[in-house]
Amino acid sequence: MSSHATFREVNQVRRKVDGIGLVTGTALYTDDYDVHEMLSAKVLRSPHPHARIKAIDASRARALKGVHAVLTWRDVPRIIITEAGQGYPEPSPYDKFILDNKVRFVGDEVAVVAAETTAIALQALALIKVTYEELPAVFDPRDSMKKGAPVLHDEPEWKIPIPVEMDPKKNLCGRADVTIGDMPKGFAAADLVLEREYENQYAQHVANEPHTTISYLDPNNRLIIVTSTQVPFHVRRIVARALDLPIKRIRVIKPRIGGGFGSKQDIVTEPLAAALTMATGRPVRLQLTREETFTSSRTRHQTIIRLKTGIKKDGTLTAIEMDALQNAGPYGTHGLTVLTNTGSKILPLFRCENVRFNAWSVYTNLSQGGAYRGYGGTQSGFAMNIQMDEMARAIGMDLPALYKKLHIRKGEGSPVFAALGEGAEGHPMTIGSCGLSACIDIVAREIGWAGKRNNPGTGRLRRGIGMAVLMQGSSIPKIDMASCSIKMNDDGSFNLLCGATDIGTGSDTVMAKIAAEVLGVGTSDVIVFSSDTDITPFDVGAYASSTTYLSGMAAKRCAEKVADQIRAVAAEMLEEDAKGIVLRDGKAAGSKGEVTLGQVGLRSLYEKDQHQIAAFASAYSDQSPPPFAAHAVEVEVDTGTGRVRIIRYITATDCGTAINPLLCEGQVEGALLNGISYAMAERFIYNEKGRLLNASFGTYGVYFTRDLPEIRTFLVPTYEPSGPFGAKSIAEVNINGPLPAISNAIFDAVGIRLRKPPYTPETVFMALRGRKEK
Repeated sequence: MSSHATFREVNQVRRKVDGIGLVTGTALYTDDYDVHEMLSAKVLRSPHPHARIKAIDASRARALKGVHAVLTWRDVPRIIITEAGQGYPEPSPYDKFILDNKVRFVGDEVAVVAAETTAIALQALALIKVTYEELPAVFDPRDSMKKGAPVLHDEPEWKIPIPVEMDPKKNLCGRADVTIGDMPKGFAAADLVLEREYENQYAQHVANEPHTTISYLDPNNRLIIVTSTQVPFHVRRIVARALDLPIKRIRVIKPRIGGGFGSKQDIVTEPLAAALTMATGRPVRLQLTREETFTSSRTRHQTIIRLKTGIKKDGTLTAIEMDALQNAGPYGTHGLTVLTNTGSKILPLFRCENVRFNAWSVYTNLSQGGAYRGYGGTQSGFAMNIQMDEMARAIGMDLPALYKKLHIRKGEGSPVFAALGEGAEGHPMTIGSCGLSACIDIVAREIGWAGKRNNPGTGRLRRGIGMAVLMQGSSIPKIDMASCSIKMNDDGSFNLLCGATDIGTGSDTVMAKIAAEVLGVGTSDVIVFSSDTDITPFDVGAYASSTTYLSGMAAKRCAEKVADQIRAVAAEMLEEDAKGIVLRDGKAAGSKGEVTLGQVGLRSLYEKDQHQIAAFASAYSDQSPPPFAAHAVEVEVDTGTGRVRIIRYITATDCGTAINPLLCEGQVEGALLNGISYAMAERFIYNEKGRLLNASFGTYGVYFTRDLPEIRTFLVPTYEPSGPFGAKSIAEVNINGPLPAISNAIFDAVGIRLRKPPYTPETVFMALRGRKEK
């Protein structure tokens, strides 16, 4: 199908298929499930950043009336796992037990209690006596691999299931080293060489719904896990391993999800709740408090990047050398893959013959890193776009012109694609669609680039504008797989079952629209049921921007199979060749007449040659077509206080064909608010012993809808030939823009380069004062 095709459902605004339930409050989230005789679970957590449990006495807690189980490391299987919800074998180290005799950060699990009420469970926690041997801790990733540094993982069971470089004795849990071309030659050919250091901060996902799991045994003694997860099939596999149960004994159900953003790609609460159910035989509910969500779930990885670039006066990049040191925290979930993405999601964006990416992920005794929207692209896009702005100014070239000269285009490839994948070598790829130049033109025009650049004004309030360009990916090539089934009903409606996980992104609606387009019906005629490991086909889950691209392709292929079956039945009814029959407006129309899909359904189920019209299909790709985006922002800086106010923010995004434009715009604006909040306010504050001091909405600094500046969102249509109806991803790429774009705008306003966010008033004020004192 060409890029000029006219769609009936795809690329049209339609109401979300789950919209009524969401806005009326009738949609069920995990905590809405009410299971008879359910116990409440609570976790005892470590007060120390690094310690060995010498003794633990739970006798008083177990004797407390209303307590049904207290589990310590002695009471659960000692089977090492990774909690990373990734494809098998996981590219993350197996470095975690359900409970261990060693704790590695403040907030690590020590014991877990199940009781009749939450109050009793909390009382029981206070009765558990633990004797700790405190151990030296390491908080700075720069110190993790130094001689004599505390070793976090000395357990003999530690292992990595794939052949990659890791060494727990050195606190090394991820490594990448890729060189393309001749680096000394590249730098020697440059007219200008810049070398700068950048450091992004920790961040929490702050999903409205905290991690919540309910587990129980069904009448057949199977373990049922209802949980707020992005990866139900990975939960099933990992819990089975942790509890030494056969996979067939576990069923995982994902209800509606109150936000994930990557935090629910890990298996956080499920093993503990399941262990308590297996110990008591009773249903168990475990929900993290907001404080626990901050201290003990997942974060964006802090990363320190040293970026060295060479450029000629005509704007030709001669060399890019990026060193990245990533703080994995106490466990290595997603450390390697976020690390490699730090290179692979930015380095192919700009044409350059000489590229090196040299990176390490290391253990520390601070908060645990994990998957977070942007997944490495946030860290590297921050560094690269600020350096591009500085290089453009130094060689006297307009930044939009430099971007347009250098960015990859349709029909081109990059050696980085083959050299650097997600946790391993990558795969060669040619860009099938790219609207980035159009995106750059739009944001430059809308922000008033030509008239406002280098024109901050005078007085206390100064204004500046900044820009950034971005790319991401669409699924993990040759690793991710999605599948779908569709059956036809006797009224011409359809049931679509998929493992794709809607976490509030609208993927159920996207799947329905894609199937409806093929079947010639309305989106409301496709009834979607997703994410139940007993009922729905396999899908890796909601991550890596894979759902629209990969799960959507499975839905399209499945619908095409069903459409062929419909045409075959309709051909018999109309007595003509099936090849000439077209499905549209709920009918099968041929040259001799038409029949409704309801008539076709009745015929297949009740009349001649009775059979169920249905199909399964899967999708697997060796490509990961990037969405592209350009951002432009205008800020106002108060030089007396350091306060930065965002005046307006413009985005333009190439996501191929927008399956549902309204949902796409919502994804852009949600990612944008997420990124602005991260750039301007969000940070973790620790004391000298590694305890997080601002573990609440009130002290963390997250932005809300009321904090949004004026935003204008543009979708730039292209057609991605490998995607369903020309679509590719959109959900992640735009979170990567605010860090560099706002920093560049602050420089344009007041002449200070901020390479370590957040850009709080005190940060800006101190930078201004430092400049004046020089």
